[in-house]
Amino acid sequence: MLANAQWGWEKYAVFSIPFVLIAAAALGFYLFRKTLRTRLRVARQLRDDPDINEWLIVFNWSRKILYVPTILVSLAAALVMGLIEWKVLAEEPAASVVGGVWLAVLFVNFLIDEYEMSIKVLAIVVLFVVLLGLWLQVLGWLVSFLEMFKYVSVSVSWMGYLVIALIFTIGVLVAWIKGLFYYVALTPNYLNIQVGPTETGEQISREDYNTRVDTSDFLERILGFGRIVVTFRDHRRLPMMMLVGRIGKRAATLESIRGKLAVDRHQPGREGEDTAL
Repeated sequence: MLANAQWGWEKYAVFSIPFVLIAAAALGFYLFRKTLRTRLRVARQLRDDPDINEWLIVFNWSRKILYVPTILVSLAAALVMGLIEWKVLAEEPAASVVGGVWLAVLFVNFLIDEYEMSIKVLAIVVLFVVLLGLWLQVLGWLVSFLEMFKYVSVSVSWMGYLVIALIFTIGVLVAWIKGLFYYVALTPNYLNIQVGPTETGEQISREDYNTRVDTSDFLERILGFGRIVVTFRDHRRLPMMMLVGRIGKRAATLESIRGKLAVDRHQPGREGEDTAL
């Protein structure tokens, strides 16, 4: 037993790999921090620019961000299942209720992710469900139909719910990190497209592009998301479509930006300098 509990250098080497990678990433960030052009740094620069009163920086979220309700419910389910395991709560009916709620939220999130539903399509779906319920009620089958769902049981341990939440959270976190280096900055005078961790990017004059806001997906809009679409005068360039959160506020800011033109403040010449043409 003692021999099995002892580690050789191979196990210590394998165990240290994650910590070495984290240390290397931290060192790289420290060494190249002044050259990294993240959207947070650009936002600070635009905020400090006296000639720019309004600006907007957006990036394309992964659709995994739409699973935030599933992440929150998974964490809550992990907590409840942990309390059941520690004998604080009775296993029945708490486990069945938790599994049913979690499955319902996951199913709704799947529909939001998979299908684009306008208000018209959503109204048709709701009307179909109501008519189906009335039809079953007239035939006397509604109660039997609903009782079928009690046999749909989801049994997941607290660790399982936690792993599911972690998987979706990693997807959201990766999209956020990518958005630090791949983003679009809009000001009254130009559009700046950033495509890397340094100064690699492109600046486009306000006359050479147009923007529009797409909130046709009603379910996405309920979650606060929509799309900002950038089209270019040069039709050889494909439009940019970005999934954006807090779309109501972002749309108002974008409308205000597109309606303004920033003019550089007059910089007076130095004392004694001849400013005549």
